[in-house]
Amino acid sequence: MPKEAGPASGEQARQLALTRLRQAILHGEMAPAQRLVENELAEQFGVTRASVRAALIELESEGLVERIRNRGSRVRVVSVDEAVAITECRMALEGLCAAKAAVAAGDGQLGRLTEVGEAMTKAVADGEPMLYSDLNHELHALIREFSGQQTAVSLLERLNGQLVRHRFQLALRPGRPQQSLSEHLAMIDAIRARDPQAAEAAVRSHLASVIEALRG
Repeated sequence: MPKEAGPASGEQARQLALTRLRQAILHGEMAPAQRLVENELAEQFGVTRASVRAALIELESEGLVERIRNRGSRVRVVSVDEAVAITECRMALEGLCAAKAAVAAGDGQLGRLTEVGEAMTKAVADGEPMLYSDLNHELHALIREFSGQQTAVSLLERLNGQLVRHRFQLALRPGRPQQSLSEHLAMIDAIRARDPQAAEAAVRSHLASVIEALRG
């Protein structure tokens, strides 16, 4: 009889576990404070426990996982105060990216921002808050990408991952998408006008409103 293959190990297995775990946390499939049991995850992903443990250590450094003494690992809980502090950091970095995008974006990229703005407007009109949340996330990602400011982009990706639960909660709050739509459209208009100061101001104004909503 052929020998049955054992669980995968090594760098490829660590990357597989890391990618699957990160996606599950970022897509809200794993809830804050949910325990992450190495044995179960290893079986689920078809990798060794050592591969899962290495992935959890990496996710801990990204702020997505916390290790509790003598209790193992769990999805990290981000308090409202910490979410506000993270959003304050986003203000500086995303404002910088918007200002850079206003100067650096090509015509095709500006057209893409317009398309996302139109889709966001339609999502609000159609009462689709989760679609709106996804488009909101896409808009911010495009602005970061078009800025060409790679250092800010990598810092923001790490910060934004920690805000997943709060992002979903805000998206589902009645009236919130309608309120934030005009803020996002102002960001798009300023970047399309190639006005870096206005673009940065629009992002800061939007994130100040996010902070107000988080505290509310």
